[in-house]
Amino acid sequence: MLTIGTLSRKTGTKVQTIRYYEQIGVLREPGRTAGGQRRYLQSDLDRLAFVRHGRQLGFSLDAIRDLLGLADNPEQSCSQADSIAQQQLLQVQQRILRLQALEQELKRMIAECAGGQAGDCRVLDVLRDHSECLTDHQNIGE
Repeated sequence: MLTIGTLSRKTGTKVQTIRYYEQIGVLREPGRTAGGQRRYLQSDLDRLAFVRHGRQLGFSLDAIRDLLGLADNPEQSCSQADSIAQQQLLQVQQRILRLQALEQELKRMIAECAGGQAGDCRVLDVLRDHSECLTDHQNIGE
């Protein structure tokens, strides 16, 4: 049996987050001692590690909930898990493209800077004129 503090330390998850996961049903409500202290099983630690790893990979809690449902039913086809992972990959690739566009805009802005006085600074000009910064890359930072 593990305490919430031990579970927190072993997974690197804040106690508040563990309680939140219990509230939303990602983790089961743990058993309690006579004094009301939560007690967790190894299976709870494993499940929380699964959730943490999923979050590190950028999966939403809804996607993780779906993946947990599949993990809890090993007879099901993994095609749904593959589909969820494919959707996550697509989102990551889109973020990478936005970040690459942001990188190019920043490089261009810096390259056009003459290094003179602040009143003539290209970096400051671009930041003042938001439309210029987003010429071909609307919502770069989103």
